[in-house]
Amino acid sequence: QVQLVESGGGLVQAGGSLRLSCTMSGGTFSAYAMGWFRQAPGNEREFVAARTWRGGRTNYADFVKGRFTISIDNAKNTVYLQMNSLKPEDTAVYYCAVDFQDRGSHYYTAYHYWGQGTQVTVSS
Repeated sequence: QVQLVESGGGLVQAGGSLRLSCTMSGGTFSAYAMGWFRQAPGNEREFVAARTWRGGRTNYADFVKGRFTISIDNAKNTVYLQMNSLKPEDTAVYYCAVDFQDRGSHYYTAYHYWGQGTQVTVSS
């Protein structure tokens, strides 16, 4: 059974940084894409970033370009989201997800397994 476990969330002041991690376990994996989504109270889940295995292609939501960076350590089956210049509107639960078709899509329906989420709170 594939499992994704996120960590690294917390409380940070506006302008600060956090790095989220998400480790996948439960099998032998190759050629997958991983993504990050977020959901704030009262809002729908929205795409943040994704990265593919083949070619390391990245895909970012416009509102995080230049501030967030997604990376993958394939040897550890771990995806990271480095978040800099955080804003109060970045406050949300952040979820990682894996796509075994390696598409790097911004559609949440493209992903096969999800983590439980980690809370990020940015104070003003």
